[in-house]
Amino acid sequence: MTTRPQTPLKRGRPPGSTSFDPATAAAFGRVVRQARLEAGISQESLAYMAGVERSYFGRVERGQNQPTLYVILKVAAALGYEAGALVTLVEQAMVEDATSAE
Repeated sequence: MTTRPQTPLKRGRPPGSTSFDPATAAAFGRVVRQARLEAGISQESLAYMAGVERSYFGRVERGQNQPTLYVILKVAAALGYEAGALVTLVEQAMVEDATSAE
């Protein structure tokens, strides 16, 4: 049995790729903002409750930053949501965005 020469694995992202998806970030921000307003919580208060900086939280709500899993978990808990339920709402918003764009 012959073996092929091993090519070394390239680590990291492929050239030109990014982990930021504007559509996902915008949908997450809209869903969180809507949930926050329905709960009657100010942006500053929710940021404090979630343990994130207010300016960062504002960028997340505007879809300018894509939150990490850690931040998603903290924001969901601060809103009284399970993280999975919040993510489901984001997925539904993205489907609605895609169907309205067609």
